[in-house]
Amino acid sequence: MLATIVACILLAFVMGSLARMLRLPALIGYIAAGILIGPYLPGAVAERGMVSAMAEIGVALLLFSIGLHFRAADLLAVWRVAVPGAVAQIAVAGLAGALVGQALLGLAPGMSFAFGLALAISSTAVATKSLEERGKLGGAAGRLALGWLVMQDLVVVFALVLLPAVAGGAGGGAASMLWGLGQAALSLAAFVLLMVVVGRRALPWALTRVARGGSRELFTLAVLAAALGVAAIASSLFGVSFALGAFFAGVLLGESDLGHQAAAEATPLTRIFSAIFFVSVGLLLDLGQVGGTPLAALAATLSVILAIGGSVLALLLLFGVPARTALLVAAGLSQIGEFSFLLTEVSIRQGLLPEGVRGPVLMAAIGSIIATPLLLKAAEAVAPALERRIAARAARRPGGAATRQAPPPVPWPLLENHAIVVGAGRVGATIIGALRRHHLPLIVMEEDRAAAERLTAEGIPAIWGDATRPEVLAAAHPERARILILALPGALEAREVLRLARQANPAIQTVVRSHSETETSWLEAEAEVGLVMMGEREIALGMADFAMQRLGIAASTAQATVDVLRRRRMPDAVG
Repeated sequence: MLATIVACILLAFVMGSLARMLRLPALIGYIAAGILIGPYLPGAVAERGMVSAMAEIGVALLLFSIGLHFRAADLLAVWRVAVPGAVAQIAVAGLAGALVGQALLGLAPGMSFAFGLALAISSTAVATKSLEERGKLGGAAGRLALGWLVMQDLVVVFALVLLPAVAGGAGGGAASMLWGLGQAALSLAAFVLLMVVVGRRALPWALTRVARGGSRELFTLAVLAAALGVAAIASSLFGVSFALGAFFAGVLLGESDLGHQAAAEATPLTRIFSAIFFVSVGLLLDLGQVGGTPLAALAATLSVILAIGGSVLALLLLFGVPARTALLVAAGLSQIGEFSFLLTEVSIRQGLLPEGVRGPVLMAAIGSIIATPLLLKAAEAVAPALERRIAARAARRPGGAATRQAPPPVPWPLLENHAIVVGAGRVGATIIGALRRHHLPLIVMEEDRAAAERLTAEGIPAIWGDATRPEVLAAAHPERARILILALPGALEAREVLRLARQANPAIQTVVRSHSETETSWLEAEAEVGLVMMGEREIALGMADFAMQRLGIAASTAQATVDVLRRRRMPDAVG
């Protein structure tokens, strides 16, 4: 176990770094790491079962993190397109895969159905990771892709019931098949009902109690317990996939004000385990199996890329989705992965597929996974030309140009040119009071749960969480803010928040609290902060001003002296 964990993490880092040096996606390096430690090369150290288990956790945590960033309303908004679109896409891609199975592998009709289905289900882990790396997961393309993937996952749930019946394992023919599908539907409905009725209240309530205790370690454990616990319940009691159960847990927590901090706590582990998922893909690759059916492997890879990508693109354009969004979603979904492996293994165990199909399926997965980042890059390059072509065609139709879709709703809070106050202690509370006195727009970020709840109760927009985490700071929309006020007591934390805010909005104005002359000098010279306030110095200047006036110096003269003293250290603070 120890050798497997060390080998996975160490080689994933080494090969991922090498891939980035070669300007390739890191996931290609992760797959190469899996091939190196796999059982099909000399000197193998990895235990496949353990890596597969860690990969399943990785997919579940990835889906949980994605669920935290989405709202049920976002998903419902795309069902009109995602439900019929995903079903039609699976039918088209499944038929293309079945033809490959019949023509090149000699599979019978029932076998080719299972083979085609395995080549029709996109990889949730790869699709979401690829879109996230390009900053597209939170936009229209991300919402559509996620709705599409969730629908595919539901199809997999029913397919796992249907495949044994097709193989004859369930007995009783069509009646037994319908009974099995009915049971699967009822189990899924029962799980969703339990999540909506109980989980929607119980999960946020439990995590709120943990957050009020003030222990970051316990809160992190509580977040992981919620994600994996709900996933385990979904899988063991309701027959829902482990990853889909974790996704539902994320969606429910994401609707509460705990979502941003929960995402920040889950993100590091999510990144580690999702990398291990790609290592597990390489671990499964048997070059001997691929070499036995090279033509079928190549045809299966092309079938996945062309049938899934082409059908998704055509269907989205048919539904009136903008060309750029349609291209990004199609490119992001043009691969297969974890669920295809699962369907293949279940079909082999049921005797529905021969073991020789593993090679083509694995090659199709690896080839399409490697191609996904390249397809996304190509989609962004092709998008302007396709948009112009569609606009020109629409303009030639009777009725004029194509109608423009309404922009997606902007998440809460809808503020522009607002102030972000980080820290609501004694200093932050005074600043908040001053801003509220003049009814200025502001968002407060506070790490203490009880303090954040008090602010919310007073009608002040407050976000609970660690502002040094990108997921938490993003909730305050620094890209739309005018000024960032850092009332944090820690210098390192203030620097990190400042760096993240500048990444989102280089023009944001800044006011920072400092505690030493060295820190003040660095902030003024290196960070180019608009105003740096060092508490001890301001106290000294205030006391000096009071003393000078009591000793007979005119107030204006005393103030001029204070300004001179302040200007020596803060040349940019005073005009």
